[in-house]
Amino acid sequence: MTERDPRERGFFAPLLGDGRPLLLLMAGALSFAGGFAMFLAATREFLPHDVRFLGMSADQLCAFASCRVTDFMIHDRAAFGGTLAGMGILYVWLTVFPLARGEQWAWWAWLISGLFGFVTFFAYLGFGYLDSWHAFGTLLLLPVFVAGMVRSRRLVTTAWDVRCLLQPGDWLLARDRFTLGRLLVLGGAAAVGGSGLIILRIGAGDAFVPEDLEFIGAGAAQLRAFNPRLIPLLAHDRAGFGGGVFTMGFTTLVCLWCASASRHLHQAIALAGLVSLGAALIVHFAVGYTDAFHLAPPVVGAMCLIVGLALQHPGYRPAQTCR
Repeated sequence: MTERDPRERGFFAPLLGDGRPLLLLMAGALSFAGGFAMFLAATREFLPHDVRFLGMSADQLCAFASCRVTDFMIHDRAAFGGTLAGMGILYVWLTVFPLARGEQWAWWAWLISGLFGFVTFFAYLGFGYLDSWHAFGTLLLLPVFVAGMVRSRRLVTTAWDVRCLLQPGDWLLARDRFTLGRLLVLGGAAAVGGSGLIILRIGAGDAFVPEDLEFIGAGAAQLRAFNPRLIPLLAHDRAGFGGGVFTMGFTTLVCLWCASASRHLHQAIALAGLVSLGAALIVHFAVGYTDAFHLAPPVVGAMCLIVGLALQHPGYRPAQTCR
């Protein structure tokens, strides 16, 4: 076999590489979007298309229900921003470590998690509000995701089988504090993913739970009477947040289940959890939405994360030495 003439190489192939640069670009875009969402929440600003859709600014909306509606929107958007940033961190870890080593489960985790994220975009349409910025960002990232997944397939040399996601890493072989710690964080990730599904269903269906309306201090009929476009906007935020939380929980769970113990996984899970759960808890206390039942999922997730990571410190099992 003769070596291919380097002059026959295309322009784009070296730039796209094995797909990992595209996947890292998508991870970076998600982290940037999450940071931007948290910035807007911190400054209590609405996006221009939100103002056009509602026909009122954040200050004007704040005149209703003692600013509680604005606080409710801020709490959803800040938590969603933290979730996006956390997802970006996990995607970077998946790309730089297990996928780079050709571990098939990492490719499937990327594919399924990414598909979940894109599909949940349609849940935003349940109440008739199309977020033009979100739609534009989704259309930009979709070809990046597809090209990255197609090109990164060459990294995996084993026979293709999605059932590899069911096989645990070698961490489950032992019965020690490291195993217990991993199981605790796994349980927290499952709780987060389950709460995301519930939030997604609420956003695409009822829009509110009783605790939401109690915090706002007004019923759904009063919100519609004040502005008939208010509930569609709030439902859009809730559905987007729920989809992001579910994707975050699913991706975390797969990483913890399939990956071997390592310092870099320990650090990635800690950082992603700090950003996502930290943003959710901080904004709830910042706006005064401290209902115990409502806060239970992020609090349980945070406790599982902290205790589980402490048990796993420093993130891998020390090498056994002869005595």
